Amino acid sequence: MVCQACGTPIVESVHFCSKCGAQVVAAPPVYAQPPTYPQPPMPMYMSRVQRNLQTLGVLWCVLGVYRVVTGLFGIFFLRAFTTHNFGDDAWMFGGRFHRPAPPMWIGDLWPLIALATIVLATLALATGFGLLNRRPWGRTVAIIAAIVAIVKFSILGAALGIYTLWVLAPGASGLEYDAIADRS
Repeated sequence: MVCQACGTPIVESVHFCSKCGAQVVAAPPVYAQPPTYPQPPMPMYMSRVQRNLQTLGVLWCVLGVYRVVTGLFGIFFLRAFTTHNFGDDAWMFGGRFHRPAPPMWIGDLWPLIALATIVLATLALATGFGLLNRRPWGRTVAIIAAIVAIVKFSILGAALGIYTLWVLAPGASGLEYDAIADRS
């Protein structure tokens, strides 16, 4: 311990300095500082669009492939049942398959089914491509495809349409998507 007035070393039990006579005040005890730990990093906030954009793109591509496959099966079975097994009256297991002929207009539906399949599958695949590649037009096409999917009611399409509108339809989502599309 030292005298605060003159700096002379002093024994701890003395209350006055022997050189200058100043009163010696005991310094408060110094305690060890508790260890400081670094703060954990704050989780970075990701917007709704940023969190769901990749998933939406993949799901739209899956829906496009699903529409192609189901459309081809629909065309195949419609063609098979309206032309008596593609023009052959013999059933594939031998013997004859006798049934009344379907109305003629049913056979003419397969080109319409093919056209609808191509248009809807192309729309779904273009939506998936636009969202996965963060194209500026991707949000607009996705909203249109979502409305079409809801109107053309199928469980898978309606669920994906509702999910797409939930993510991309709000005005704030438009600003977020534009920011993401500009960065790409």
